[in-house]
Amino acid sequence: MNKPLITLTVAAALLSSSFSATAATLIHAGKAFTGTSKKLLSNVTIVVEDNKIASVQKGFTRAQEGDTVIDLKGATVMPGLMDMHVHLSSQHGGPQTYLERFSLNEADYALRAANYAEVTLNAGFTTVRNLGDGYNETVALRNAIAKGYASGPRIYTAAKSIATTGGHADPSNGMSHLLRPDVGPKQGVANGEVEAREAVRARYQDGADLIKITATGGVLSVAKSGQNPQFMTDELEAIVATAKDYGMTVAVHAHGKEGMMRAIEAGVDSIEHGTFMDDEIRNLMKKHGTYYVPTILAGKFVADKAKIDGFFPELVRPKAAAIGPLIQNTFAEAHKAGVKIAFGTDSGVSAHGDNAQEFSLMVDAGMKPIDALLSATVNSAELLGIDDILGTLEQGKLADIVAIPGNPLEDISLMERVSFVMKDGVVYRQ
Repeated sequence: MNKPLITLTVAAALLSSSFSATAATLIHAGKAFTGTSKKLLSNVTIVVEDNKIASVQKGFTRAQEGDTVIDLKGATVMPGLMDMHVHLSSQHGGPQTYLERFSLNEADYALRAANYAEVTLNAGFTTVRNLGDGYNETVALRNAIAKGYASGPRIYTAAKSIATTGGHADPSNGMSHLLRPDVGPKQGVANGEVEAREAVRARYQDGADLIKITATGGVLSVAKSGQNPQFMTDELEAIVATAKDYGMTVAVHAHGKEGMMRAIEAGVDSIEHGTFMDDEIRNLMKKHGTYYVPTILAGKFVADKAKIDGFFPELVRPKAAAIGPLIQNTFAEAHKAGVKIAFGTDSGVSAHGDNAQEFSLMVDAGMKPIDALLSATVNSAELLGIDDILGTLEQGKLADIVAIPGNPLEDISLMERVSFVMKDGVVYRQ
């Protein structure tokens, strides 16, 4: 595990009798994307005290006794990046992935999640939404990271996703009836309004931060359809109303149009993937203020792997081949139409740590680089409801700060080369 870095300046200050509680960290940034405008600032100092940004100043401020100076004059500094759709507990590795639920224990998934969390943090993503696990391991990991027992991003987790029987997140899919467990709301499988409410309350009891449902079929589940609607309207309305009672937002996996329409009209907060959305769905999302989380990277990954014999089960392969290639164009049309977009990759399908590849895919589809950066900072913070403490470089915000060499507005692929990571005022990569 990477340990937080401490400079010699700080070490010396700790040994000095003149060291005071007001000592600051001064980040000298050659360029800065603050998230408060669509322009980069040049030659600024970001002053960090404890775990917060004390100020953002023009020019390179001179250090006082005990201060630490971090020289990023050759870099672009920006708020910590946010990924609104990850699965930290796993990473798709081919056919054996489908057998792991029979061979791995809860502790195995927890330790994997801890590893992938650290990889994600080192890639510059200081906050993530984890949209589905199996054993509440990301609840435990969230708590461990918050207490300093593990290194990783700030996690907002849905714990176990909620599905209907046979739906995309039903953990008993693909099993012989001789092995199939009896699953219900506690395991995230709900049928009818009463069980839908119970499933939400079970997630609250388990410590989830938000709710994730699978409103349509999916690509990687061992089930025939990748887009059929899988919740009825009364079930969706019960989920949304119950979630709001508990102060939780609702994220919705959806590929097919009908499932998206029902979910948006029920009042959910975000649509994930959204492959077959059309003008009617886009207008409905704009009307309700529903966010779109595209996950283009996951679509590209499954489309590429569908070409490999044996990589996916035969029930999955045609879905991956049909749905995967469409998501980038879906994103392009949604962006053009003015749908609100938050950054998300579905990492765990693709490799953890490759999250920033999504930026280039977004720009290739027509989004300006500055808007891609906003999607992973300001927009994501708004979707999470934490824009009062994160998402921009401003006085009073938490000190989540990353840097890349060069100018991402000139070459967005530089986002894949994060060279500095600070989370909550602590440096994890430099």
